[in-house]
Amino acid sequence: MTLLTDQFFDSLASSKLDTLEAETLPRECYASEEFHDFEMEAVFAHEWLCVGRAEWLEEPGDFFTVSRADEPMIVCKTRDGTIKALSSVCQHRAMLVAEGHGNTRAFVCPYHHWTYDLDGTLVGAPAMSRTCNFDKKAASLPEIRMEIWHGFIFVNLDPEAEPLTPRLAALEDVVANYDFASLRGPRPEEPTVFPWNWKVMLENNNDGYHASRLHAGPLHDFIPSGLATFPEVPADSAGYYRLNGTLHKNAGFNATQKSIFPVFPKLTEEEQNRLLFVNLPPSLSLVVLNDSVIYLIMDPKSANSHALTIGTLMAPEAMEDPLYDLKVKMTDEAVERIVAQDFHVDELVQQGLRSRHAPRGRYSWQEGAQRLLNVWLVDRYWAEWDRRRGPSAPVTRLRAGSSG
Repeated sequence: MTLLTDQFFDSLASSKLDTLEAETLPRECYASEEFHDFEMEAVFAHEWLCVGRAEWLEEPGDFFTVSRADEPMIVCKTRDGTIKALSSVCQHRAMLVAEGHGNTRAFVCPYHHWTYDLDGTLVGAPAMSRTCNFDKKAASLPEIRMEIWHGFIFVNLDPEAEPLTPRLAALEDVVANYDFASLRGPRPEEPTVFPWNWKVMLENNNDGYHASRLHAGPLHDFIPSGLATFPEVPADSAGYYRLNGTLHKNAGFNATQKSIFPVFPKLTEEEQNRLLFVNLPPSLSLVVLNDSVIYLIMDPKSANSHALTIGTLMAPEAMEDPLYDLKVKMTDEAVERIVAQDFHVDELVQQGLRSRHAPRGRYSWQEGAQRLLNVWLVDRYWAEWDRRRGPSAPVTRLRAGSSG
């Protein structure tokens, strides 16, 4: 029996209600492979997906490869200094023309040596002169839509999708003084695959409710759950955020409980007494401290797994400090303890979500970010389901009248 029915999608309306009235998404949204396949089309085939940072591409010819929604692609800097996202699929026999990252003068398919310029133009196709009606110009690598938001590179597989940046206007004031585009950090390690749904990861990173409980202790007590707030954003916003007050100025996750790298110079007094959590679903989540930014890039692999890239950004001068390595070690040790607690919970939550006894639970006021994610997701689930049902299918009263 199929999971995907009008009744199932109508039931999602209760997850969009106000936080104190809403309930969690059904467990099938996290554990069903049938729903995962639906979600890949409903969300990941049409939304802006983060693939990395612009500073990974410093010189013409710099490139890196990624896969999103099972689409392999190259992100590169062309000869004129622009950044492009291209399909990595050779237009001859579908061999991938690049792997990993590096610097190159051209992309040469290792199978038959078709050669593509940095902008994707096919410039060489050996032994094709006898092929009837072969049009070299028509065999370029397909270009994928790309935008850069404050140094983060996003791609979209849908050529008709609305632009990203205009729909992030509600976040601009709150992120402006951190100047993300100017920050730098070590290139992250290769993604790690974890055995839980990508939404479990995103929800945990934005869950103000658990902070004073799961992480109780000196490494986290300065950011109590009771000081969390969840500002509303416009319905068409491509992102949302959480603010969390701190018990002292310029707090940090380390043994001193304070910022140990240079504090971002433009921060106001108010900003120095809180932390910021920014979310651009479905792929990017930011933990914004006053001296560094931890970013998480999520890439679902199945209902029960996702690949995760974790990186850190800070003011460029931080890496010039003779004590930089020691400060990073001190921070990493503290963050790893906190993350280990999160990862253990994430894995057990995923096990629980596969149970027939998994509930549609109720929210605390400290879980407002979860409701904001629900609103973002359910609208996209409904849009895809309506596309599949056809324009003449009626929308139920419950869905039409649900709170958003």
